[in-house]
Amino acid sequence: MREALERHQVWGYLAAILAGLGLGLTRPEAAEALEGALWPLLGLLLYATFTQVPLGRLGLAARGWRFGAALLVGNFLILPLAVGSLVVLLPLAPAVQVGVLLVLLVPCTDWFISFTHLGKGDAGRAIAAAPLLLLVQLVALPAYLWLFLGADWARVAISGPLLTAFAGLILAPLATAWLTERLARRRPTARRLVAGLGWLPVPLLAAVLFSIAATQVGSVTTLGGVLLQVLLIFIAYLALAALLGRTLGRAFALAPPAARTLTFSFATRNSFVVLPIALALPEAWQAAVVVIVFQSLVELFGMVAFLRLVPGWLIPGKALR
Repeated sequence: MREALERHQVWGYLAAILAGLGLGLTRPEAAEALEGALWPLLGLLLYATFTQVPLGRLGLAARGWRFGAALLVGNFLILPLAVGSLVVLLPLAPAVQVGVLLVLLVPCTDWFISFTHLGKGDAGRAIAAAPLLLLVQLVALPAYLWLFLGADWARVAISGPLLTAFAGLILAPLATAWLTERLARRRPTARRLVAGLGWLPVPLLAAVLFSIAATQVGSVTTLGGVLLQVLLIFIAYLALAALLGRTLGRAFALAPPAARTLTFSFATRNSFVVLPIALALPEAWQAAVVVIVFQSLVELFGMVAFLRLVPGWLIPGKALR
């Protein structure tokens, strides 16, 4: 039963996204009620995912220097230079340009772990990498904004939202999962709890997708022309992330699960962490908020495809050559 659930998970995610969009369009007042549930759902999703990973292997995962080097080179050198160079050359409105840069310059530190787990990557490496990704981007984001937009924008990238996301969506679920696993070594009840939590990642991710689609559809539909401008950019970014994950996986001689983890890290961006930064901008720059929300939806559709394409075609189980 659980294998069947995971085998057909892609269709469940697609159904959840479409149902959320339908609810947001037809019953916006009902969709608004879901806003308060989004972050707890995401935290519970990560907790359930963490309990399925042997956390005692985190130190071993973190010591993989080839994986760490590929992760940093791809996320903080190749991708930012490619994105920044492209965006500043395109004829985009300033607010749209800011939104694209904010959302694509820094990697995700939370749900990329869940997608890695569901996409047959190395979830232990993903968990070990998340704090590193967060700490580096705290320094890197202001530097990127200064490089591509000028010195004034570097001051916009405050660290508060990133630290809050780290504490609430990484540290708390991880610590709780660690305590649960320690209890499971001694208590049969805790062992049954861990076994039961193994059923939850797929339905919880579907619930997260449903909530995001329902609560954000109003913003996404307000600036159709802007969204058409950036749609091709976001699709091209996903293609670049997939190609880069496979290429660096080969270049650094990574095993397939580690290379898949790399690919999911490159493809997922910190949209919900940089969103508060965009919301704090003056009214004239609010198009940046719509761009960031739209990217998250495009990314979700992209991840639904990645869950099948990355382990099944792009980076199959056989060794990379």
